Amino acid sequence: MNPLGEFLRSRRGVIRPQDAGLVRYGERRRVTGLRREELAQLAGVSVSYYTRLEQGQAPNVSDEVLDAVARALHLDPGERAHLFALARPGRAATEPAGRATTAPPGLHQMLAMMPDVPAMVLGAATEVYAWNPLGHALLAWHLDEAPNMSRAVFLDPVTRALYADWPGKARSVVAYLRLAAGRYRDDQRVTGLVAELRASSPEFAAMWAEHPVSTCETMTYDMVHPVVGPLTVNQHTLRLEETPDLMLVTFTVESGSPSAAALRMLGGIPRQAAPVRSPAPRRSSVAVR
Repeated sequence: MNPLGEFLRSRRGVIRPQDAGLVRYGERRRVTGLRREELAQLAGVSVSYYTRLEQGQAPNVSDEVLDAVARALHLDPGERAHLFALARPGRAATEPAGRATTAPPGLHQMLAMMPDVPAMVLGAATEVYAWNPLGHALLAWHLDEAPNMSRAVFLDPVTRALYADWPGKARSVVAYLRLAAGRYRDDQRVTGLVAELRASSPEFAAMWAEHPVSTCETMTYDMVHPVVGPLTVNQHTLRLEETPDLMLVTFTVESGSPSAAALRMLGGIPRQAAPVRSPAPRRSSVAVR
């Protein structure tokens, strides 16, 4: 398997020559996207060198070449970061994702101080390390224990029905996992989750093959909650500086909107946070960026 080559080929395939400023003279093409030689021309490198890069045989590729390829492929910042992570797997992460085993105490305090905002702490493999009662009530009211959120989106029919545009939500999950798999390619929780979903969900496997990549830091979803009805939520993801493999995820609604009324109604229903299985918390301060 060559993740770098797969990613580059997927991005070449979606860029039409005319979109890249290349002149076509009516020739018949066997590919809809850019050929290797066309991308090499746009990036200002030789065809042989770009071919080696796509084959994973250019381990010492420079920043300048990667930047040129990223510009030629019209990559956004998240996709560019993914390209660099795939091209330099040894430098993809400064700390293995597997080291985080629980949310630091400061995060539990933060969640307790946010009773009116659904919130949770996720690990790199989207496992829930902590969440507040409103986060539980919004996302997994039907479960007694905190789930892996990616697994729930694809394999739990109740969670699936929560999203009015399930394909859009599912694609964002795949796009994040693509980013995580590139950054934490040696973390068995990330790679194991991807392998499980590829085997268990044909829809996940099809989306995975398209190589979507996104940080998914800000997303908006329409939900259809069985208890309080429809509501629109804005998801915000904050990376934690001292534990970069952990994410604080919050869900907000527009003030004074029907969604806000629905969320207040949901918050008025007695509910305790679902238990989260994890070792005892380690001592650590929390910095959010």
